[in-house]
Amino acid sequence: MSKRVRIVDIAAKAGVSIGTVDRVLHNRGHVSSASRERVEQVLQEVGYSRNLLASALATNKTWRVAALLPDPQGDLYWEQVNRGVEAAARYAQDFGFVVDYRYFGLFQPDSFAAQAAAVIQHPPDGLLFTPIYQQESLHLLSQAWLGEIPNVMINTRIEHGESIAYVGQDSYQSGVLAARLLGFGLRRGQSVLILNLDKGPANAKHLIDKEQGFRDYFAALPPGESRPAAIHSRVFENFLQPQALADFMEELQLQLPDVGGIFVTNSRAHLLADILPGQWKSAVRIVGFDLIEPNLRHLQAGTISFLINQHPQEQGYQGVLNLFRHLVLREAVADIQYLPLDIVVKENARYYLSGQTALPRWSSPGKAG
Repeated sequence: MSKRVRIVDIAAKAGVSIGTVDRVLHNRGHVSSASRERVEQVLQEVGYSRNLLASALATNKTWRVAALLPDPQGDLYWEQVNRGVEAAARYAQDFGFVVDYRYFGLFQPDSFAAQAAAVIQHPPDGLLFTPIYQQESLHLLSQAWLGEIPNVMINTRIEHGESIAYVGQDSYQSGVLAARLLGFGLRRGQSVLILNLDKGPANAKHLIDKEQGFRDYFAALPPGESRPAAIHSRVFENFLQPQALADFMEELQLQLPDVGGIFVTNSRAHLLADILPGQWKSAVRIVGFDLIEPNLRHLQAGTISFLINQHPQEQGYQGVLNLFRHLVLREAVADIQYLPLDIVVKENARYYLSGQTALPRWSSPGKAG
């Protein structure tokens, strides 16, 4: 058989009609299990790959996907996630793949719930979202399951069997990594501080997992290994007020003079570095997340010792791609897709910045690159 395989050739080889082959390829209409098996066997034998772009355009179908994300305005981390979603949406638009953006207030669970309800009221073909609010997200997942809406989670993972994929960091392991980094330079008798610069972290699954990983790392160290004298944990919700944060840290310095390392559990380490009391500025190591401009500035200055890169732009991009593969290409996707946790210091930061916009591309129609 020639390298260019036609549907008529497949039908002849499988002993079925052209219409049956078409229904198998497009997964529509009734096909007996025996006929489907014969067609799929022939497809495998000849390595048939239909022209997906031509097929999608010929059907004139539009796949509408809802992207439920924090408002990227004013938040550098979510701006990068949104940039990745937009890049993937542009790439897939010729297939009739459309992304509808629904933004909620980052610190407003009620806003998340309202936007989630609007998504369910007008069901999309697929849903991309970040379940940063655990209770509200569990409700959304249940509604999506009832409405048979395939969904992909990014940034935060909630265990739920009905999601087709999660794309993002392993939050628990990122906490383990942060503890390991702080442990390297810790002197005997020093303690460490977990600092949550967030609102309502008790309802934020990724922050809970990070803190647990951090604590478990030190708890699992064998006898004789250096451990912190204590692990303190604090939440400060008024972090957008620099003076309030400065006053809070000044008081904390008096309460915890032995702190030798601070783990900031999200991308806001720069807010701490901006106001760090003088005594701690040169003596305390800070570990935070993400390659946003103010964090990088403090990394270069030495105020932040380590940044853990969570690849926010790639999370958005790959999240959309997974829905595209599921809906348009009808490919199976891996249910858990952890992105690498990269340790960034001032010496290698430029390397990561140069590759930050180099998003993956397909090498051929129907195949991810």
